[in-house]
Amino acid sequence: MTSSSSASSSVPRLVIAAPSSGSGKTTVATGLMAALTARGLAVSPHKVGPDYIDPGYHSLATGRAGRNLDAYLCGPELVGPLFLHGARGCDIAVVEGVMGLYDGAAGEGELASTAQVAKVLRAPVVLVVDASSQSRSVAALVHGFASWDPEVRIGGVILNKVGSDRHEALLREALDAVGVPVLGVLRRAPQVSTPSRHLGLVPVAERGAEAVDAVAAMAAQVSDGCDLEALVALARAAGPLPGGVAPWSPGPVPTHGPARSDRKSPPRVAVAGGAAFTFSYAEHAELLAAAGAEVVTFDPLRDEELPEATAGLVVGGGFPEVYAAELSANEPLRRAVAALALSGAPVAAECAGLLYLCRELDGAPMCGVLDASARMSGRLTLGYRDAVAVSDSALAVAGTRMRGHEFHRTVVEPGAGAAAAWGMRAPERRVEGFVERGVHASYLHTHWASEPGVARRFVERCRTS
Repeated sequence: MTSSSSASSSVPRLVIAAPSSGSGKTTVATGLMAALTARGLAVSPHKVGPDYIDPGYHSLATGRAGRNLDAYLCGPELVGPLFLHGARGCDIAVVEGVMGLYDGAAGEGELASTAQVAKVLRAPVVLVVDASSQSRSVAALVHGFASWDPEVRIGGVILNKVGSDRHEALLREALDAVGVPVLGVLRRAPQVSTPSRHLGLVPVAERGAEAVDAVAAMAAQVSDGCDLEALVALARAAGPLPGGVAPWSPGPVPTHGPARSDRKSPPRVAVAGGAAFTFSYAEHAELLAAAGAEVVTFDPLRDEELPEATAGLVVGGGFPEVYAAELSANEPLRRAVAALALSGAPVAAECAGLLYLCRELDGAPMCGVLDASARMSGRLTLGYRDAVAVSDSALAVAGTRMRGHEFHRTVVEPGAGAAAAWGMRAPERRVEGFVERGVHASYLHTHWASEPGVARRFVERCRTS
């Protein structure tokens, strides 16, 4: 296999899907990405849905930013352009699905499903089947998935958690009648499992060398058990995307508004990173930079000061509840964040960022920007949301409609400030979040590519605040 650096709409591509969660999609997708990368191919990694954690493993496997393709957050029309944007300069793209192949947003048909993304991308699907508790029934399962939607092309099957040579023989014999080729057989291998906790897999940033070893083990398992040449050939048979699809771009620096002398010095936007704040879509930093900002990352667990000359602050999602004691102990930074917010500078905080701005989290003092307290809860809040901006803020004018996603096991009391951030339209009507001075803080994760004006507005506020 040699690298040919494709950047066209016909970039070879595969979607790795499964009948249900827990079948082994992440192991196969991540292992395949790493195995192909090790063979000299430039691999573009993608994840269907809003998940932030799997793309971290994808990035470790490929050396490129893991990117999400979410037809609910961004709309089906942006799936192709965002895919091409991520795949530029690559030889092959691997797209990991979400949940079961045909599972999407609740009550929305195929919207945001892996099947929908595969159809939009005209990409062949490789179905990863957990075969641990079946033999001949695997044929009925694969036949059902292959025939359910004629527009979804099941190009092959990878059998996971196969127990023995005899078990493999029974599975292959059963699948001969279906006409879907077996492209790989993986035996039970607990050494490639990744640890989980209350919100799924433990992020790469928290595992260090363990994550590197896990990805290497996934790559070895896929290399040993799968026909890599056949998988690449299937990817190359994908053909071009529909006519007229062009790569998404974060856009040029805006030129509207009066000329300002300080435009020569871009406003500095500090973005929280490190192990406590790992949830961020790659396009957000790109949009901020395209809007004229200098984007600088800092780690609230380690850095006692904000980057020099910080004009705006973005604190995304992650796991501050796991690091509450360490975040609280960094009192100099907490004071600096509070002072920046009090000055009226733009501050955008999502989920973990919301918790960090509260008075306290599980009794540990936080930044105290918001007159609210946060605590862990036994209840999981999960799902897509249809939202509208309630108040004018550094991110959006009132009335701006965006779609987002909630995923947390914490509670903030009160749940909204005097000026709320969002009014939820679905699945239930409620207001949520806080807009105070330049602060916009909310549980809602949004994808700014769906509304590029968010980043432009934020950077303009950084210039003028």
